[in-house]
Amino acid sequence: MSFPLLTATAALPAVGAIATAAVPAARRTAAKWLALFFSLATLVLAVVVAVRFDPDGDRYQLTESRAWISDFGVRYELGVDGIGVALIALTALLIPFIILAGWHDADPLETKSSRWRPTQGFFALILAVEAMVIISFEATDVFLFYIFFEAMLIPMYFLIGGFGDRAHTGSDENASAQRSYAAVKFLLYNLVGGLIMLAAVIGLYVVAGNFSLQEIAEARANGSLDMATNTERLLFLGFFFAFAVKAPLWPLHTWLPNAMGEATAPVAVLITAVVDKVGTFAMLRFCLQLFPEASKWATPAILVLALISIIYGALLAVGQRDIKRLVAYASISHFGFIILGIFAMTSQGQSGATLYMVNHGLSTAALMLVAGFLISRRGSRLIADYGGVQKVAPVLAGTFLIGGLATLSLPGLAPFVSEFLVLVGTFARYPAVGIIATFGIVLAALYTLVLYQRTMTGPVKPEVASMPDLKVRELAVVAPLIALLIVLGVYPKPVTELVNPAVKHTMSDVQKKDPKPEVEAAK
Repeated sequence: MSFPLLTATAALPAVGAIATAAVPAARRTAAKWLALFFSLATLVLAVVVAVRFDPDGDRYQLTESRAWISDFGVRYELGVDGIGVALIALTALLIPFIILAGWHDADPLETKSSRWRPTQGFFALILAVEAMVIISFEATDVFLFYIFFEAMLIPMYFLIGGFGDRAHTGSDENASAQRSYAAVKFLLYNLVGGLIMLAAVIGLYVVAGNFSLQEIAEARANGSLDMATNTERLLFLGFFFAFAVKAPLWPLHTWLPNAMGEATAPVAVLITAVVDKVGTFAMLRFCLQLFPEASKWATPAILVLALISIIYGALLAVGQRDIKRLVAYASISHFGFIILGIFAMTSQGQSGATLYMVNHGLSTAALMLVAGFLISRRGSRLIADYGGVQKVAPVLAGTFLIGGLATLSLPGLAPFVSEFLVLVGTFARYPAVGIIATFGIVLAALYTLVLYQRTMTGPVKPEVASMPDLKVRELAVVAPLIALLIVLGVYPKPVTELVNPAVKHTMSDVQKKDPKPEVEAAK
């Protein structure tokens, strides 16, 4: 029997979460180092998964299958395609940076209500989320996926509500109330989506007789499983609704600005760069593969919602006064691009969407973590409280600028390639949609450059005059992310070669071919 590599990759951070939580309360520093060790060990396993995966091999590789709940057709089935491998690698890469960035975010803090925050719990919860996200990318049993899709909400709830941002202008009681509101809103929105998905999962079992993604997809492809049109559409909507909440897609997005605003910067990165990717990934893996006809039926409406997300998110980002909420609304706009690429039903669009998931994770992590370092120094999230930072902390300002330029998809940085592919793929089939979506790029330049101008340039405000520059630990977080943004901006081939075969399989699932160009290239 071969070594269960996928199980090990998901189980290692889970073991790390338990071990970190078990460290005595007086050994907080030991808990931090232990969590970092397990996150780095998980990264090593994720690299092994990527190395062992053959892009030209079978669609799902490194598969594992064991009986679990036999009476209900539930199996413990794991397998990865190129898209899953890329997102597992992204998750495993970001978690060590999240832990390092949040090194002091859960240090003992006595508030007016004399409450203390357990350091071990903070890092244990981060590792628990990592374990659940990784197994979500690996699960090929629909019921198994659903369990962890929902279970990750619990540690996220405590991370948002129990370890919120310390930068508040109001009282401790008001800050606590805002964190509780954000955490409950996050939980309720995602639970409602999950309950609707649960009904669809049960309906799928009634129709198909099992939960195996591969068996159901094969049965659909060879005609042995024929769903009624209305049944397929209802099941699709049940799955898509839950994924759209997680993604988040307008108008189901309103939980995200609250959650990112009230969470610490590392947890905000965990939300939008890691957890939310499960939603867009699941659209590709489950919606398109299980319900191809319904996916094509719903495409026009989804493209409209994606367009609204792009423009609406960017417009609200322009008007924000809070740095973290600005990044949150920018992420809503970026997720609109990702969903647009998925449902453009072209190979360029879907390759771009997958690449966008990876690049958005890197760019948002870079920008938000530097913003977190900035906020921790000044103690305020308000843009108006800053000015002239580049004169007193040039390295902080420079890294903030690069993160911002990546967010607006500047050529030469990684997000440009993915955004370009999404727009090209969309324009090939839906020219009007592609043209409207480009306005999101203009707005991205506006909110990013205005943010930089108001915080980093101009006269030095007295409150930031003594602001220290980035420290060694903070540079260790930011420098690798910026290096990756530059490398993948000029050489995205390692990721595109990994995901393109999986995209071809998805295009085959929905029986779509790329539109032929109106003008043939000269020979």
